[in-house]
Amino acid sequence: MAISLVTASPTTGTLILPVVKDGLSAATLPGLSPENVALLRSAGAAQRFEGDAGSVSDAFVVHDGGTRRVILGGAGKGTVEDFEKLGAAVVARLLTSGETEAVIDLSGLAIKPSAEAVARLASGIALRGWRYDVYRTKLPEKQKPTLQSVSICGAPDGSASAWDAARGVVEGVAFTRELVTEPANIVFPVSFVERCRKLADLGVEIEVLGRSEMEAAGMGALLGVSQGSVREPQLLVMRWDGTGGKKSPPVVLVGKGVTFDTGGISLKPPAGMEDMKWDMGGAGAVAGTMLALATRKANAHVVGVCALVENMPDGNAQRPGDVVTSMSGQTIEVINTDAEGRLVLCDAMTWVQKKYSPKVMVDLATLTGAMIISLGFEHAGIFSNDDDLAESLIKAGKAAGDPLWRFPLSPAYDKLIDSPIADIKNVGPREAGSITAAQFLQRFVDDGVKWAHLDIAGMVWASKPGAVWDKGATGYGVRLLNRFVADNFEG
Repeated sequence: MAISLVTASPTTGTLILPVVKDGLSAATLPGLSPENVALLRSAGAAQRFEGDAGSVSDAFVVHDGGTRRVILGGAGKGTVEDFEKLGAAVVARLLTSGETEAVIDLSGLAIKPSAEAVARLASGIALRGWRYDVYRTKLPEKQKPTLQSVSICGAPDGSASAWDAARGVVEGVAFTRELVTEPANIVFPVSFVERCRKLADLGVEIEVLGRSEMEAAGMGALLGVSQGSVREPQLLVMRWDGTGGKKSPPVVLVGKGVTFDTGGISLKPPAGMEDMKWDMGGAGAVAGTMLALATRKANAHVVGVCALVENMPDGNAQRPGDVVTSMSGQTIEVINTDAEGRLVLCDAMTWVQKKYSPKVMVDLATLTGAMIISLGFEHAGIFSNDDDLAESLIKAGKAAGDPLWRFPLSPAYDKLIDSPIADIKNVGPREAGSITAAQFLQRFVDDGVKWAHLDIAGMVWASKPGAVWDKGATGYGVRLLNRFVADNFEG
C-alpha cells in the first residue's frame, strides 16, 4: 500500500477527517459544504461517535454530482498512540471495502499533530494494512484488499523525515510477520537464514554456523534439541555497526528460533500443534529488528543472533533423562524435551558472549505456556538481573506499543532446577514455570553482563485483530527493540 504526504487534499477517494475526543460538535470539517457538515455530525451522533481513539463513523455525502464516502476518525486526546490507532482503524474499515484510495485531512484538527504523531499515523496505516495471502488461491473477491493508496494532507514540517525513519521499523515488523506466518515446511533453519541474507544488501554482516561448527564449539544443548530432525540447525549471526567502529562492544539480541516444535519425545497434544510454526517468534523479532536498524541507518552497534532448530521426535531424538553438556561446560539433565527453547538459547548466549564480550544482552523467546497463563495475550514477561535495564525495556515497550510486565528472579526459585545427577535440569515443578525457565537462562549469563529475558509466548500470534494487526502474526518485539536501541544506544 502506498502512503504519501501531500500538500493539498485530493478530491477523489474516501475522505477521512480526524476528530478529537468529544470534539464532534465543534470540529472543523474541511472540504465539505455546510449541508454535508450537518449530515456528518448527525450521522456521527447516530453512531455514538465521540472521537475516541480508533473509533470511526461512516457516511456518504453528495459530491460533484455523485457521492463520496467520508469517515470521521477518532483521534482521542491527540497522543502519538492515538494517531497510530486512528490510522489503523480507518484502514481496517477500508481495506476490503472496494475503495482504492483515501486521504486523511489533518488541517481541521483542533489539536495539531507533531511530526512524530504523523509518522505513527502512517505506521498504523501500514501495519494494519499488512496481509499475507500467498497461499490463498480461491479468496472471494469481497475478501481481497482493494485499498491501494492513502494520502495524508496537512502534516507539519518534519513529518516526511519522521515517516522515513518510521518506515524502516514498519518494514522490520512486516519481515518478522512474514517469517512467523510461513509454514514450517517453507521456513526452517536453512531457509530462515536464506531469507535473512537480503540484510547484507543493507550493510548487515552475516555469519552462519552449521552443525559441524556448533559441534566444534561444544554446543551440546542446542544440538541435542535438533538431533531428531532432518533439518540442519543454524546459528545465524547478524551484525550492524552504524557507528563506523566507534562503539564497542555491541548490544546483543538473542532470539529463540524453533521453526517447528512437536515437543520431541515429550510430544505435544495434536490439537493446536500447527501453531508451533511460530515458536521461532523470538528469532523472527531479532531478524526484523536488525532489518529495521539497518534500513533507518541507526547510529548503533548491535549484534543479533538467531538460534535455529526444529524439534522432532524421530528415533534419533534425545530422550527425557538424557544429560547433555552445554557450550559453557555446564551439564544439563533433560527432564522434558518440550522445554527445548532454553536449551537452544543457553548455547547461543554462551557463544555470543565469548565472541563479542557484550555489556548488555537481551533474549526473546516464546518460552513458556505458563507466561500465557500469567499474562494472557496483553503483555510479554520480562526478567532481568539489572533494574535499570529492565526499566529501560519496559519504558521502550510502552512507548512503542509492545508492553512488558516484570517478574522476579531469586535464589529460592533457582534451587527448583537443581539436578540430582547434573549441574542443572531443564524444568522445575509445575508452579512458577516461567520463572524457573528464566532462572535456567540466568545460569548462562557471564559476570558483569546486564541481561534481560523477554518471554513473548502470548504476543507473537493473535487469534483476533488488535490495534495494528489482523488475526495472525503480530511482529511483536521489533518496535520494542528498535525503540530500546534508539533511546539508549544512539546519539
